[in-house]
Amino acid sequence: MFPALYAILDPSFTPVPPVEFALKLADAGVELIQLRDKHVTARKIHDEASELVVRLSPRGVRVIVNDRPDIAAMVGAGGVHVGQEDLPVEEARRICGPSCWVGISTHNIEQFREAALTSADYIAVGPIFPTAAKENPDPVVGIDFVRAVRRLTPKPIVAIGGITVESAAVVFRAGADSVAVIRDLLSAPNPVGRAREYLEIARCLRAERA
Repeated sequence: MFPALYAILDPSFTPVPPVEFALKLADAGVELIQLRDKHVTARKIHDEASELVVRLSPRGVRVIVNDRPDIAAMVGAGGVHVGQEDLPVEEARRICGPSCWVGISTHNIEQFREAALTSADYIAVGPIFPTAAKENPDPVVGIDFVRAVRRLTPKPIVAIGGITVESAAVVFRAGADSVAVIRDLLSAPNPVGRAREYLEIARCLRAERA
């Protein structure tokens, strides 16, 4: 089953060193963490990703590297996430290898349909709500977009953009398999407790569906 909480680790928002913060999330039960660091050198991303993989993989946490399939391959990460302006899914997979997950961001129905035809392991959609965690965000797509694309693919759908613990349930009910969260985790007074809240919401809703 695809992890219900997709934590995105952006060091520019993290109050403590990234690895320390990631270990706290792992303690809470988070199984999927993406490193997204758009303002540093490739060497810095490599070193951060390598340390995350070494520390988190033995704990069953899959580390995803944003944008950089080459670095994901070098450090043995669990996957790479690409955007619409990054390498195509199939090229990213060729670099990373078949065992890596490749995810892709989509922001409208045409992009989603194209992504569904690729070998992407999951498709991210958003922003669902207004967000301040991304520079120059795409237009908000809303909950109805999640409902619409849910009918188009059996692939896991990851909803992203402005999601909080208060809105997570409606996002899951619309058809998302997972919610990607940045600011609501990183700025929470108790990030471990906040992560557990998300996981409990998902557990309850999955139990309802079963």
